[in-house]
Amino acid sequence: MPVPKAELHLHIEGTLEPELAFALAARNGVELPYADTDALRHAYRFEDLQSFLNLYYELMAVLRTEADFADLADAYLARAAAQGVRHAEIFFDPQAHTARGVALGTVVEGLWRALGRSEETHGISTQLIMCFLRDESAESALETLRAAEPYLDRIVGVGLDSAEVGHPPAKFREVYEAAAALGLRRVAHAGEEGPPAYITEALDVLGVERVDHGLRCMEDPALVERLVRERVPLTLCPLSNVRLRTVGTLAEHPLPAMLDAGLLCTVNSDDPAYFGGYAGDNFDAVREALGLGEERLRELARNSFVASFLEHDEERRARYLAEVEAYDFR
Repeated sequence: MPVPKAELHLHIEGTLEPELAFALAARNGVELPYADTDALRHAYRFEDLQSFLNLYYELMAVLRTEADFADLADAYLARAAAQGVRHAEIFFDPQAHTARGVALGTVVEGLWRALGRSEETHGISTQLIMCFLRDESAESALETLRAAEPYLDRIVGVGLDSAEVGHPPAKFREVYEAAAALGLRRVAHAGEEGPPAYITEALDVLGVERVDHGLRCMEDPALVERLVRERVPLTLCPLSNVRLRTVGTLAEHPLPAMLDAGLLCTVNSDDPAYFGGYAGDNFDAVREALGLGEERLRELARNSFVASFLEHDEERRARYLAEVEAYDFR
């Protein structure tokens, strides 16, 4: 059994494996522009974040019904459980679906069919985080937040994702203030392709409690000192960084230097169907490529639970942390 871990940076739409994409396409009468699953996998060769996003949004066309979203989430949970995930805080992109005519309720209710019984069926506790698309307008984000209000008993927080460059966090000040007033937790993608200044802006303007990616903080020593001092978690996604060419090779990844600096780093899968691996695969990859030893791997697993939004259930968090401490890496 792999080391117990929490996954804190996971886009549920990014878990759409080619086989499920074709199965849902057949169910819903959607014609995909690929001959078969091998042809689709061949398309998973990305030049950058935008080339990935183009395919990512194209394949969402197969997601139409509550059953589709339930099947998507169930398939992810089964894979995650097999790789040691005990708790998952899962992103979803409502605007990408409502823009296609799929109601927000269809998305949330469908996902909840799986997440609402995730402990019983997969042994994984779950929380749901609604992300705003940063390349859409701030007004659209506010409309999405308002539309989500009937479902806030199932949504723990808000996030910010999609194309980063040219879309600074401050654009979404108002919607984050509104989310905070509703008691929602706040995270945001920053410092993946965007500059370190976006990380600072996400902290100061949006009031985020966790930074998704945050890789480029290492270019700003003062920012690193602040992140360490304030214990701001960073949800790193190593295999994603390589696939999107944020780093050249996994051996060049700054994760060891980030840990050495005292940063609260976690390892996650991002969009695992597209980037070559789920949470456990990312742990295995950094262990092998970066030579991380038992204590570093235990630290990463421990950090994942420390950085999670489990404050409402400290007994559960303590139980998960005890599993990490007791884990035998041999």
